[in-house]
Amino acid sequence: MSRFTVIGGTGYAGSAIVTEAAARGHQVTALSRSLPDAPIPNVTYVQGDATDEATLSSVIEGADVAVAVLAPRGPLAGPFRDVYRTIARLADTEGVRLFVVGGASSLRPSPGADRFVTDLSQVPEELRDGILTDAAVIIEDLPATPATLDWVYVSPARGFGAHAPGERLGRYRLGDDVSVAPEDGGAISAADYALGFVDLIEKGEHHREQVNLSH
Repeated sequence: MSRFTVIGGTGYAGSAIVTEAAARGHQVTALSRSLPDAPIPNVTYVQGDATDEATLSSVIEGADVAVAVLAPRGPLAGPFRDVYRTIARLADTEGVRLFVVGGASSLRPSPGADRFVTDLSQVPEELRDGILTDAAVIIEDLPATPATLDWVYVSPARGFGAHAPGERLGRYRLGDDVSVAPEDGGAISAADYALGFVDLIEKGEHHREQVNLSH
């Protein structure tokens, strides 16, 4: 059993990871701005603001694994990268492994190709800043952290999100920074993404690298 802290643990991906980790018997603490209407049994919920370093420190200290599941929207649109830098610094100081739920736009269509994020011409303009900000975490920020920080950036297949929830199939495919396209053309479900995500944490085979999960 490990002690998981999930920062952003009540959103679409975060709540699925919390559910999967708790079901496997891990000790889970979920930090979020608001408490869930239907809390998961045996999960400790902490209501707080991820932009507050003291709050982050209180939930990262004593953990074995920190999972960051935040989005550069709303109140986090501006401070998003600073918040992630703070999470990384605190995790490094505490010797906590860091797993980040990333976006698919930072993946590559083929080995050595430019990342999808380099061409956002087909993306609505109002979404581009958020995509660029999210991708900068894996392109710039995480690689610049001290070598002592053990991090993994886990992207889902393209199309992942609450708008396309999908069904739990009980399986997934794992790739590196080259996008693994879903075999059925649909997005991986939150439940199967969480299945793969917690497997990655438990197996501990990846370090300071980007991977992606797909059906």
